[in-house]
Amino acid sequence: MSLYQPKKSDRFTFGLWTVANRGRDPFGEAVREAVTPIRAVQELSKLGAYGVNLHDNDLVPIDAAPSERTRIITEFKKVLADHDMKVPMATTNLFYDPIFKDGAFTSNDAKIRAYAVQKAMRGIDVGVELNAEIYVFWGGREGTEVESSKNPVEALKWMRECLNFLIGYCKDNRYPLKFALEAKPNEPRGDLYLSTTGAMLAFIETLDDPAMVGVNPEVAHETMAGLNFVHAVAQAIDRGKLFHIDLNGQKMSRFDQDLRFGSEDIKTAFMLVKLLEDSGYQGSRHFDAHPYRTEDDAGVWDFAAGCMRTYLILKEKVHRFNQDEEIQAILRNLTADPEKIGSSLHAYSKANATRVGGLAIDRIATGKRGYGYEKLDQLTMEIIMGVR
Repeated sequence: MSLYQPKKSDRFTFGLWTVANRGRDPFGEAVREAVTPIRAVQELSKLGAYGVNLHDNDLVPIDAAPSERTRIITEFKKVLADHDMKVPMATTNLFYDPIFKDGAFTSNDAKIRAYAVQKAMRGIDVGVELNAEIYVFWGGREGTEVESSKNPVEALKWMRECLNFLIGYCKDNRYPLKFALEAKPNEPRGDLYLSTTGAMLAFIETLDDPAMVGVNPEVAHETMAGLNFVHAVAQAIDRGKLFHIDLNGQKMSRFDQDLRFGSEDIKTAFMLVKLLEDSGYQGSRHFDAHPYRTEDDAGVWDFAAGCMRTYLILKEKVHRFNQDEEIQAILRNLTADPEKIGSSLHAYSKANATRVGGLAIDRIATGKRGYGYEKLDQLTMEIIMGVR
């Protein structure tokens, strides 16, 4: 088997909405036929994917009768079993239907908030039936264009109430789910609430059961705001809150492009893969991206295969980086602490304060020290470019 051939153990997943994207955009009509959920499972399984993820209405139409819902889910569960595919994550579409044009959990209208919670409960039921372990909440309409239209403090209170309600719903039904909140700075609203991963992490601590809730950061969302996505993921890992992750490609300060993973800023993609692999992240590597509008049906599957192949290529380069003695020597030198000064900084004590306060540090000489970052970065680039 090729080094870059995906295996189930790689835990690569795709949203049903990704390969089903028909290439429609604000300036042009669809260019491809729809890919059904059944076919998505069949084709992605052939490519070596671990599973698929879904919004409620990616699978069951929003106005489906109970009998239709049962039929669709039964057929979908069969194709999953036949192709050894999983549904690790599910979510609710709370942004597409016109009822959500001014928000779902943050709507001024209590009836709309109630409908959003009702829809989420039904979506959670579907997710549990498909054995999902993570339930993601992306507030695509939770924001404003007219700042005076909402009190942001009240809006956050309403969002908290809705999420707490759904936490209670899961506990009451003994559902083995964890929630993951997904941040985005803007689009489709002018401004979205809780626009960064850091903001989500702070908000989680205000919920009824913070241990049940983590984050689902997405490459494009942090990058489009000009932020460092690797640092956002590191913060989530540090707090034990990286429950899920969305991988794609994105040019800085553009609209949400959802490009094939690794197709933009290959160095950041490398550092992201390194962080995930070195940290021992056990969750899905989920690709929330879509094919270029230029592609036909064959191009859809080239796109899916490309996402997984790029991740595996970068994973192998991470191994090379970690085994490169020259690189590792530079890193060891950067953190060398022969006097074990760092141990005195681990925690405050009177003894540690006395030691740190009495250290004789040569500020001038230390300030003249070179760190070798130019060489380190060049060697890193040579690993990425395959010449080392």
